[in-house]
Amino acid sequence: MMRTSALEQTLRYDRLIVAIGIATVVAFSWSYLLAGAGIDMSMADMPMDPEPWSLAQAWLMFAMWWVMMVAMMVPSAAPMVLLFAAIKRKQATADSPVIASWLFLAGYLVIWAGFSLVAVSLQWGLDQAGLLSGMMASTSSVLAGIILLAAGLYQLTPIKRACLRYCQSPLLFLSSYWQRGAMGALRMGFRHGAYCVGCCWFLMALLFVSGVMNLAWVAAVAIYVAFERLLPRSEWLSRAAGVGLIVAGAVVLARGLIATASASL
Repeated sequence: MMRTSALEQTLRYDRLIVAIGIATVVAFSWSYLLAGAGIDMSMADMPMDPEPWSLAQAWLMFAMWWVMMVAMMVPSAAPMVLLFAAIKRKQATADSPVIASWLFLAGYLVIWAGFSLVAVSLQWGLDQAGLLSGMMASTSSVLAGIILLAAGLYQLTPIKRACLRYCQSPLLFLSSYWQRGAMGALRMGFRHGAYCVGCCWFLMALLFVSGVMNLAWVAAVAIYVAFERLLPRSEWLSRAAGVGLIVAGAVVLARGLIATASASL
């Protein structure tokens, strides 16, 4: 009987390999953000007139958003990826659990890349309208109030609950949408990414209120997303956050409208 090679023995620890890989990706992502994401933040507080973006600047903003999504979303997606790797190992097919897991994660991140492209487009529009500060936070209380209200209302919608249901239960998602082969893993990653975007996209819009490069708020949103997805029976948390955002949005919007009315007199 042939002895199992050292490589084959190592690959039996596929979940550990995938977990280390995920942790490394997340660590590099946070390191990139903490280093400033290639943006000169020394001029963030200086008032500047809106200027046309160069292609290089647009690419830099897209990279910042995508890396930010990796840093925020991959930790809470890790249980799904690791369960996927475990099932692949038990199936004992010719597919490598490690490669299949990375294809699953790649599909997931491609969907968040699409979201990042939309976010950059929105950022560009707000920037050109003079509605963003150097920290990429809203300079309009009315706009900030509308975003808070919209995010709070979305937390209470059936779409949010439906998407959160699949994000909360890796077993439910994998049993409902399992596909074979490498392309199947990629397509499953696409679908899981779509559910996660559907669950969290308005929460990410809150960064335009606090400041896209306000890393304390980025970390706070990431922690909330993890609690919402990983805590058992966390529907109450979504509803509580929704009510809180609605109240905060109403207060901020009212103040903005009062200030606008006063300035027009």
